[in-house]
Amino acid sequence: MPALPPIDDTAAESAPGLAGPAFSPLYQQIKTLILRSLQAGEWKPGEAIPSEMDLAARFRVSQGTVRKAIDELAADNLLVRRQGKGTFVATHAEQHVQYRFLKLVPDNGDRDAGGAAERAILECRRTRASAEVARALGLRTSDAVVQVRRVLSFAGEPTILEDLWLPGAAFKGLGAEQMAGYQGATYAMFELEFGVRMVRAEEKLRAVAADDQQAQLLRVPRGTPLLSVERIAYTYNDVPMELRRGLYRTDSRHYRNELN
Repeated sequence: MPALPPIDDTAAESAPGLAGPAFSPLYQQIKTLILRSLQAGEWKPGEAIPSEMDLAARFRVSQGTVRKAIDELAADNLLVRRQGKGTFVATHAEQHVQYRFLKLVPDNGDRDAGGAAERAILECRRTRASAEVARALGLRTSDAVVQVRRVLSFAGEPTILEDLWLPGAAFKGLGAEQMAGYQGATYAMFELEFGVRMVRAEEKLRAVAADDQQAQLLRVPRGTPLLSVERIAYTYNDVPMELRRGLYRTDSRHYRNELN
């Protein structure tokens, strides 16, 4: 990509091509430019981005300004610094981030005690977005979505019943076999197969009682308390890419979140 016109590293002027307030901090302007490159796929998940020196030359700012922008992107889990190796685009395929969006933890605290999740795909089909789903995903009600229902089990015990809705345009060709057969994290598969990276999520939690069908699928008595988790996951620039509704058994597991 050709270098941008010089940016005044001493003044808070807007970087070329950026809309918005004229006096945003310079490092925020550089952060936005790096984010645009991530969104455009210039650097893929797991790949190294250029060095701070190269980025400083590209944007014609100081290394300190680039470093501050990268620090914020790393704090947002979009980039990962590796000592002596450089800075890499974060990926859900990495072992230490596979559980970033799965907050259900065994009561003994050992995430690996039950082994990897076993996925049973009950339904995977293309349909038209309902008004509710369209609103959540920023679509029109006439737009296609991929609807998935599955049960996640640990050590043979059904634990999570999930319904997912994904924009059809971004997930063309996604089917039950692919959903069930991928051995890694689902979000890693979305990255690898469809170029969609989930970077953040918003969740709503409430307690519900299992109805007859839910109780049968999760092998619990009707009326058993379940934790209902509704999630909207976003890719870069806050574009919604998934609506997910999960029902969690909490008889031997609990929802764990760390607040900083």
